[in-house]
Amino acid sequence: MDEKGRLFFPNKLREEIGECFYVTKGLDGCLFVYSVEDWAKLEDRLKALPLSKARNLQRFFISGATQCQCDSHGRILIPSNLREYASLEKEICITGVADRAEIWNSDKWRQLSGSITDNPEEIAKVMEELGF
Repeated sequence: MDEKGRLFFPNKLREEIGECFYVTKGLDGCLFVYSVEDWAKLEDRLKALPLSKARNLQRFFISGATQCQCDSHGRILIPSNLREYASLEKEICITGVADRAEIWNSDKWRQLSGSITDNPEEIAKVMEELGF
């Protein structure tokens, strides 16, 4: 990430998510990246929930979201509020996860990734519960 908050968004992920997409706060201190279509589905699901149950989810996911489009160099600008939330600095990691991409502070990603890798029994248990 450069000093202006721009980062290169990998071409492979752009092919899957699209040139225009939404970036919002994610779980575990990262940012979630959704295609325009998947973002619309997420918004519809959140709007369909009773306000008494969904208001904090709506505030968390929707209020800080921003629509991004890659510039001619394949970069996107991450707003300062999202950079601060995810502790994004110079070194970042972008990974594809199911229906979204995630943008991580590289140190946080290494720590989380290591904790997952170091606990294969927990992963196996969840896989079994889900019928894998």
